[in-house]
Amino acid sequence: MILTEILKSIRPQHWIKNFFIFAAIIFSQNILNFPLILKTFVAFVAFCFLSGSLYILNDLRDLEEDKLHPIKSKRPLASGRLKKSTAVLSFIIFCSLALILAVTVNINFFLISLVYFFLQVAYSFRLKHVVILDVFIIAAGFLIRVIAGGLAIEVYISPWLLICTTLLALFLAFSKRRHELILLEKSATNHRPILKEYSPYLLDQMIAVVTASTVVAYCLYTISEETVTKFGTTRLVYTVPFVLYGIFRYLYLVHQRYKGGSPEALIIKDRPLLFDIFLWIVSALFILYVRW
Repeated sequence: MILTEILKSIRPQHWIKNFFIFAAIIFSQNILNFPLILKTFVAFVAFCFLSGSLYILNDLRDLEEDKLHPIKSKRPLASGRLKKSTAVLSFIIFCSLALILAVTVNINFFLISLVYFFLQVAYSFRLKHVVILDVFIIAAGFLIRVIAGGLAIEVYISPWLLICTTLLALFLAFSKRRHELILLEKSATNHRPILKEYSPYLLDQMIAVVTASTVVAYCLYTISEETVTKFGTTRLVYTVPFVLYGIFRYLYLVHQRYKGGSPEALIIKDRPLLFDIFLWIVSALFILYVRW
């Protein structure tokens, strides 16, 4: 079925990344504000359509390279199950729907959606071939999602939240590059030429830096004067163990199980990691919304 192949091409399993949009409404303590929840949900759907259209565009751009990849060669376009003309039409439709939804949220959200779109287009056609900057562009996608969530409901976003998001995104992106390098070995540069600029040792050094920075930044965020004043509690520090376990578990999966190529799939499939994230969310919500 063509519709099935189109659905696979927009990769709904990757839309978990768009949940970063909900960070603003959670940490602004507006999770019980229905009008703002509705706006955030519309913003989430808009980014799902937008990112879906960009996945199609990226598959069109990397068609020949994907045919050489042991996993990506099974994608609808690379395998030939989806025609190029159908993919182009699908890209236009999903992109249009996304921008129309973005306009209904507010003008600032529409503008940040355009920034995300053009940044990802630049990544697909040029920036993914620039060493280190390629990883920063991936991380910027997560950061823009958090900012977009704040602009959608017009609330202040703490710089600490932006710093933690950026560092966590860099951690995931560098781990993804390491996985690609190890998985593809000598054929790595045939699939993604930029991988010739990296080595497992270099990526391990970068991962070590952002791992430590992420933990320290989150710890400082939970006890900062701004956070304590805003939420009226110092108890957010009790969520630090969940963050530590989550990062260590992810490192274990990357280094010992040779995973990490698809962070969103890894989070969903690894039960200990998924349960840890669930506990972090529950504990954070309890601390932020229940007075005790």
